[in-house]
Amino acid sequence: MKRRFVLTSFAALVLAPPLRAESFEVTLSEQEWRARLTPEQFAVLREEATEVAGSSPLNAEHREGTFACAGCALPLFSSLAKYDSGTGWPSFFQALDNAVATKNDPGLFGSRTEVHCRRCGGHLGHVFEDGPKPTGLRYCMNGAAMIFLPV
Repeated sequence: MKRRFVLTSFAALVLAPPLRAESFEVTLSEQEWRARLTPEQFAVLREEATEVAGSSPLNAEHREGTFACAGCALPLFSSLAKYDSGTGWPSFFQALDNAVATKNDPGLFGSRTEVHCRRCGGHLGHVFEDGPKPTGLRYCMNGAAMIFLPV
């Protein structure tokens, strides 16, 4: 009986989603988030889902403006930092100052760096060190996590 308890407890710890230690300026209940967001936005921003590559209309957005968080409208990326990475997701080489935060995202095939909105904690995507100059970074974002605000 003790062995089963230990194994079950260990499995629960290993398989449980990580708890966020951060606190955020915008904090809503699950019901409030569901009312505010579309089902796809909720899945990406609140449950860390990934949209299908090539499915976001923001891939084809080339006007001047700002990409903001779909959860709290915080400006995240300038259109001047957007580029076509060939991945099928909106990509940027630089975030706006004080817009995003990151955390380690361990997985079965290695570790990545997760990017989230620093104001509401919404999951945006991941950042990689294979981007263009001047930063060498590729912020690979889920289009469902953002809205576009034209100038």
